[in-house]
Amino acid sequence: MNIDVLHDENPAIFDALVDGVRQHNLAHMGPEKSKPLAVVAYDDTGKLIAGVAGCTIYDNFLINVVWVDESVRGTGLGRKLMQQAEIEAKQRDCTMAQVDTLSFQAPLFYQKLGFEIIGTVPCTARSPERYFLLKRY
Repeated sequence: MNIDVLHDENPAIFDALVDGVRQHNLAHMGPEKSKPLAVVAYDDTGKLIAGVAGCTIYDNFLINVVWVDESVRGTGLGRKLMQQAEIEAKQRDCTMAQVDTLSFQAPLFYQKLGFEIIGTVPCTARSPERYFLLKRY
């Protein structure tokens, strides 16, 4: 056996690891039906100004990233995009959404949308507190 420590991204190894997890999951949960889901907004010039992106898998909407440009924060655009993503996730038979965020990012934003904090990772000297949130549909 050889053990390597890698210091660069290696998509082939990452994909092989994910495939291993998927094979394990298949034995316990049946076929995976993962599908990307993104809802994005552009300004009048075509510049990306906000978006929600993740994937739906089994009956979960896993949100990987939510971003709103500073020029349109506080306008309700983030809420609108999240609501549209939720509609789409429900149409895909999702029963919940999951997201994580740092303390200085958007925990209150998600809570106002009906997400509940279900776990935290405490802050350290070099990292703020991290929140894991869940919303059941």
